[in-house]
Amino acid sequence: FLSLSAQEKYELLETDSMKKRGLAFMDALLKQKDRFELNLELNEKIASRNSQAYRNHMHDDERVIERATVDFLDKDLLNAFLTERRISRPQFAQMNDTQAMEMLSITRNSVPTIAGLFNFCVYPQGFLPELGITGIVVPGTEIGDTADSGARFLDNKRMEGTISNMFSEAMAFCMRNMKTATIIDSETGKRCDKTEYPVSAIREAVLNALIHRDYSIYTEGTPIQIDFFSDRLEIHSPGSLYGRMSVEDLGFAHPDARNPVLAVMTESLTDAEHRYSGIPTMRRAMQEAGLPAPVFINRQNEFVVVLYNHPAEPENPVITSHTADKTAALLQFCRTPRTRKEIADFLGIGTVYHANKRYIQPLVEQGRLKLSIPDKPSSRRQTYTA
Repeated sequence: FLSLSAQEKYELLETDSMKKRGLAFMDALLKQKDRFELNLELNEKIASRNSQAYRNHMHDDERVIERATVDFLDKDLLNAFLTERRISRPQFAQMNDTQAMEMLSITRNSVPTIAGLFNFCVYPQGFLPELGITGIVVPGTEIGDTADSGARFLDNKRMEGTISNMFSEAMAFCMRNMKTATIIDSETGKRCDKTEYPVSAIREAVLNALIHRDYSIYTEGTPIQIDFFSDRLEIHSPGSLYGRMSVEDLGFAHPDARNPVLAVMTESLTDAEHRYSGIPTMRRAMQEAGLPAPVFINRQNEFVVVLYNHPAEPENPVITSHTADKTAALLQFCRTPRTRKEIADFLGIGTVYHANKRYIQPLVEQGRLKLSIPDKPSSRRQTYTA
């Protein structure tokens, strides 16, 4: 419709079937187009800002929030932090509180910075309402799946406060929504509780999101997201990887610090390790739990950590006659375009991830399945045709 000429649009809207709903239809399409273009423009601005900030050594955690004053900071928490600094760094004992806060970038010209607010403010979201965490539990593998009762979410929570507060609430939310298996050691009789996902992996993913998210003006309306699905846990952090870092470098190369001031403060206030050990810890914890390695997705406007809850597949699965029969049946099934979910259901496999890794991707790589959207292989609207 949008590609039609003005005369063609007019003639279409003048037909009997379109006269009454034509204007509403056109208005809805134009609004949808405007939203798409606005999101595209915003994503481009975020990516451009990310590159510009790195090149010019700009750190948004040192950005001041003009409406804020030091009166909004938690005095007990702030005094305890300054005291700890004076003990561990004797030279700070020579400074008064105002000088120390300026030196530590808690304030700039007596105005609190982002780092200062999100570590010491009694309620940071009073100034930046969306810079929190949202957590949902979906009764399926995709947003939009519903429970038998019709509920879209089994749990839905918003987490606010300082970084320390949000971290504690986020971990409580994750612990509440994870399945826990009780295992009895056959030899010792000792009881051991095993969570659905390793707690240490979740801890590192949440801390990484809080410390390394984009705090620029372009993401002020975007919270961190913690999304539980039946087969996986996703943690979405606003802003792509910072500086020279790529997904392939994660855990191996020394990263560029997006929020160095905030990171140092948070290390002291939450026992976070500012030693770039988060990614290796996640990988090791998932491996020790017998689960697939964490998946890291770097998009133009966000960084996503995905943890899967099913046992890891062997690297070189044995191809049996049963597998070959399933493959032949699947290719026949896919003579009509099929989604990943339809393929998983057809194969009788409980998770889309398993079906994708074991059957779909190998057939795509062999050229036996074709993608409907080849330039966006992970699109939710992707279908496969034999």
